[in-house]
Amino acid sequence: MNEVVKFLQENPVQYLATVGVDGKAKCRPFMFCFEQEGNLWFCTNNTKDVYKDIQANPYVEVSVSSPTYAWIRLNGKVVFENNMTVKEACMNNPIVKGQYQTADNPIFEVFYLEDAKAVIADFSGNPPAEYTL
Repeated sequence: MNEVVKFLQENPVQYLATVGVDGKAKCRPFMFCFEQEGNLWFCTNNTKDVYKDIQANPYVEVSVSSPTYAWIRLNGKVVFENNMTVKEACMNNPIVKGQYQTADNPIFEVFYLEDAKAVIADFSGNPPAEYTL
């Protein structure tokens, strides 16, 4: 878990892939918030298309590469939770705070990945590191 969290923190703008409500692949920039009690937390806005996509099909994949050409693929099932402790912690990120102002903003949603699996790989020829989170 620590290696996955470190990789996400060091590469702060990831890409979240979903299946759109139109049945087509969608990929958009996203940010990892933090790990808490074994869950990897993210946030979004319940008026966005991404929220509707996830409601229709909760299985997503997150990917990002590092400046040294290593990459992560992280997938799992999205679980939305109205967790005020997590929402308040998200407000420590100035970008999140700038978008939502307060943790109790009715459009502000937080989620974690259930049954998450991650693979960190690079071009070294070494086998990828695989994690079940």
